[in-house]
Amino acid sequence: MATVHLRIGDLVWGKLGRYPPWPGKVVSPPKDLKKPRGKKCHFVKFFGTEDHAWIKVEQLKPYHAHKEDMIKINKGKRFQQAVDAVEDFLKKAKGKEQNSDGKADSKGKKSPNKPLKILEEDDEDLSALKDPSEKPVKDDPHFHHFLLSQSEKPASSMEPISKRLKIIEEDSGSTSIQAADSTAINGSITPTDKRIGFLGLGLMGSGIVSNLLKMGHVVTVWNRTAEKCDLFVQEGARLGRTPAEVASTCDITFACVSDPKAARDLVLGASGVLQGIRPGKCYVEMSTVDPETITELSKVITSRGGRFLEAPVAGSQQLSNDGMLVILAAGDRTVYEDCSSCFQAMGKTSFFLGEAGNAARMMLILNMVQGSFMATIAEGLTLAQATGQSQQTFLDILCQGQMASTFVDQKCQNILQGNFKPDYYLKHIQKDLRLAISMGDMANHPTPMAAAANEVYKRAKALDQSDNDISAVYRAYIH
Repeated sequence: MATVHLRIGDLVWGKLGRYPPWPGKVVSPPKDLKKPRGKKCHFVKFFGTEDHAWIKVEQLKPYHAHKEDMIKINKGKRFQQAVDAVEDFLKKAKGKEQNSDGKADSKGKKSPNKPLKILEEDDEDLSALKDPSEKPVKDDPHFHHFLLSQSEKPASSMEPISKRLKIIEEDSGSTSIQAADSTAINGSITPTDKRIGFLGLGLMGSGIVSNLLKMGHVVTVWNRTAEKCDLFVQEGARLGRTPAEVASTCDITFACVSDPKAARDLVLGASGVLQGIRPGKCYVEMSTVDPETITELSKVITSRGGRFLEAPVAGSQQLSNDGMLVILAAGDRTVYEDCSSCFQAMGKTSFFLGEAGNAARMMLILNMVQGSFMATIAEGLTLAQATGQSQQTFLDILCQGQMASTFVDQKCQNILQGNFKPDYYLKHIQKDLRLAISMGDMANHPTPMAAAANEVYKRAKALDQSDNDISAVYRAYIH
């Protein structure tokens, strides 16, 4: 992606840590505040709050170019108030400009605009750039909550920032728990006093567990490859020897594994979860599997007096690490409510969709659409190349149109850079396409687009792309 050169006064979208992009303005830092070492960043004041932060260059985007996309993915009340504040700022600025023009015309000349110095990415000190219109921020009572630390561990200064939940009843009968706009909230998530177990520390599970621990939950972990547990034990997690032991010693046990077989084996296999289930114990299946597997697991868990919830997640490794997953839940509503603080820690939004199986159905549909879309984008990139068109220009045009999104931008840039490090495994999206097609067959509903995309992913798997990112489907078109 081309470097964005920003100036003092420019409006931007700034992403702060694990929280969603927020509208802000590039401002001068206080004279006594130095830029964090080794970081290419700008100092930003956020609209709708009195908060300021150093934001890395790669986490900044021009406000106007990305406004439509950001408004689509962020719907919170505080977020809308922040956008309204930007619009009010722009109106006032336009009014001042018109008044200035009028005064200049009456005198027969127009005062030239004062040039703004561009902040280069490699500037070592921004303190010399002082915007007199901005009030000092060092006395701001919220400042230390939002200023990125200049130490080597900036995340520690972010811990006071939290996400609060609001429950919204919809006409559809589903319930949405959404994280309020966290850049505008102080305080911290109050972790449940229930003991949490987590089985499966893959791409998604690792980020989830990390965020549960950061927010103060008591977590016991288990993974088939035991070495993966070491890091989390160092961070304060307890180690479970078997799935049965975790389920028996914890109040709520989450599981996130690769496919239906792994999910069944985890529950029904030797030393499996079922052996540790007692009346009142809760089991939350977060794996993306078919509805039939969910129904089977729900029955065996409840037959032992346990309580069952499915809660697959929409997102990627990065969103998991950032605590910005979307959680789709179904099954026992009381378990959903008991998981409230956990869902706050791991996601930005969660939906309760009714009876067990509904979340699996919805997740497969979502992943079917995502997988098909990714294959189509890869097809477009390769067709552009085959017809002598610039792939970068194709992406630039795409990102200025109605299909512009962070997903498209990131995946296409990774393709052009040859970077297929997994954010979501290709083998898993192919599995989801296969399950979605099967679900369509059972409902006697055609899925020709998904079927075509599935064949492309199968070819990519045959080319040893299974453990690469879903964007590696691109290679199915060039071999």
